[in-house]
Amino acid sequence: MMKNYLILAVALAIGSAASAQTCTTTRYASDVFANTTVTTAIPYGSNVTYTGTTQTLTLDLYQPTADTAKMRPLIIWAHGGSFVGGTSADVDVTSLSQHFAKKGFVCASINYRLGTASFDSVGLIPAVVRAVQDMKAAIRYFYKDRATANMYKIDTNNIFIGGSSAGSITALHTEYMKRTCEINTWITPTALAALGGIDGYSGNQCYSSKVKGVIDLCGALAKYAYFEAGSTPLCSMHGTADMTVPYGRGMVNPGIPIMNVDGSRMIYAQSLVVGVQDNFYTWLGAPHVPYAGASATQLAYMDTTVNFVRDFLIGRLGITCTALQPADAPSGVATLYAFTPCSGNVTFNCSTAGVENLTVNLFEDVYPNPSNGNVNVVFVNNNATYTVELFDITGRLVKSDMTSQAAYTLEKGNLGQGVYFLKVANKKGEASVRKIIFN
Repeated sequence: MMKNYLILAVALAIGSAASAQTCTTTRYASDVFANTTVTTAIPYGSNVTYTGTTQTLTLDLYQPTADTAKMRPLIIWAHGGSFVGGTSADVDVTSLSQHFAKKGFVCASINYRLGTASFDSVGLIPAVVRAVQDMKAAIRYFYKDRATANMYKIDTNNIFIGGSSAGSITALHTEYMKRTCEINTWITPTALAALGGIDGYSGNQCYSSKVKGVIDLCGALAKYAYFEAGSTPLCSMHGTADMTVPYGRGMVNPGIPIMNVDGSRMIYAQSLVVGVQDNFYTWLGAPHVPYAGASATQLAYMDTTVNFVRDFLIGRLGITCTALQPADAPSGVATLYAFTPCSGNVTFNCSTAGVENLTVNLFEDVYPNPSNGNVNVVFVNNNATYTVELFDITGRLVKSDMTSQAAYTLEKGNLGQGVYFLKVANKKGEASVRKIIFN
């Protein structure tokens, strides 16, 4: 009888090993595509830079060549560069995109607004907010595509976001900074409202920005406690010798000390307290972003990165495979300091000014936009009667009018600088919204 049990145990072990081996040809777990197709400079939104000019936001899309799948998971990557430099073509995000596109993912490497009026916390906090707004617009762009043209065949139940360094900081705050009061420690409610709030108005308003997981590569949160019970699962990798973004709690220092933040080690310690998944990998002795480059050492770090992130992603997709890069032990002790969560949030009413009509465009043209004065509005149908309403960024109605003319002049009058939303509706109940910027 014991012999039979041993035979059964061996058979089960062999069967388990055989099952794991099938992952060598499993989509998302392995490189099942030889080539990727890259489309660059796809517009996904627009918004005002710190200098007051309007920037068209673009992304580069990486797709498996000749892929026929109709529902594909998406990874949105953001590059590093201390919020003042870098592009969607940076070597780390392009390499990550190529690697995961070959596994069957669609990858988007985004450009987001860069620059700051001052290279300190006063200037960089708004820069982080702008980057978060742009990443949310990119997420919403793919939800909008799925609901309309469906060009990219994205499974919106499986959208992931991530990045390197500043890009990781962007992804972390995009998902985990949920309350406006949390950022009011560094920026006043008035200044935050002037930027457009946490969600912003970089495009594709009122579509979802929900994601399935976050990939943190050498990033940090302003406060570890933003990662709380019920948060979206996280995958983090960080080097203990990172002198730019701290591994634990410390000063973020891209050449100049800026402010204290909580690095990946602190977030992992918090994950154990709140009971939320954080697959955490420590590069012992590694510097900042050790996988960015073409040297043998950097390529080895990239392999480790791809394998560890792959293990996280397939787990979130419900695929059971042997881990290619098991997690290691974190370094040192992370002491969580006292933190009292705030309450309060500012939301924009999408049922009024924020909604973008999916089927109707009542505008022929809106110009100049941005404008230092009046804005000319030209309608598609010059024989209709329109209700014209202008809302500020809090959703407050600031102007209202009616017209039966083919064109309408929206007067700035005493309105201050900033972002507004022009809503036009006809007697059929159809409505369209256009973002207006007064300089």
